[in-house]
Amino acid sequence: MSRILAIANQKGGVGKTTTSINLAASLAASKKSVLLIDIDPQGNATMGSGVDKYDVEYSVYDVLLEGKPAKECIMTLSTIGVDLLPANADVTAAEVELVAAENRESRLRDALAAIQDSYDYILLDCPPSLNMLTLNALVAANGVIIPMQCEYYALEGLAALTETIESVRASVNPGLQIEGLLRTMFDPRNNLANDVSDQLIEHFGDRVYRTIVPRNVRLAEAPSHGLPVIQYDKTSRGAVAYLSLAGEIVRRQIQAANVA
Repeated sequence: MSRILAIANQKGGVGKTTTSINLAASLAASKKSVLLIDIDPQGNATMGSGVDKYDVEYSVYDVLLEGKPAKECIMTLSTIGVDLLPANADVTAAEVELVAAENRESRLRDALAAIQDSYDYILLDCPPSLNMLTLNALVAANGVIIPMQCEYYALEGLAALTETIESVRASVNPGLQIEGLLRTMFDPRNNLANDVSDQLIEHFGDRVYRTIVPRNVRLAEAPSHGLPVIQYDKTSRGAVAYLSLAGEIVRRQIQAANVA
């Protein structure tokens, strides 16, 4: 059964797109079928996957606003082993046009209904704001992965996001849950980072992933080459971290299925 995961945090620069690309590639390396959907108007997940966003024929805009079947807009990226529904500048218009559209919150969910059984995992790279695009992702998703830096303002932003998730769950998507919190760009020498990490574990318990993504130069360099880090430098600490995260997510799903 397909698992649809929104990778979201309204704070920018916390590693959402890095996580989306590298988790997708790491799940694919674990023999899972993966669709990565870029719903951020910046199109960074598209570019970081080796696709020129200025040269795509169809984007997620065509799915959300033009009613084009998602299957016809998906690109197969054989180099990294995942499928991609790309984003380009048109997605900026989608933010505005969705506000006045019918069934505006559920357009992505409706579009994915026809294809979701073709994948083990569908990852949604959300924009850094709680807008109509992010809302579409939360309505479509089973779970939310929240990447976050362990810094002073992180917990304040997290409170707003969890309130939004609760609101979506109460109104339109009762199955939505926080899949996990991922500590990114982590420096264990930083006392504040360790303090915030401890607070996360105290408040969210085992929903905080054991995997920690460190600050890593190779991880930062990989997008400029249009590659996930496991292909750019598979021995780097960043690559090891995302392979570990993929394993942790798969194990959690197996355990949840066994309990059910």
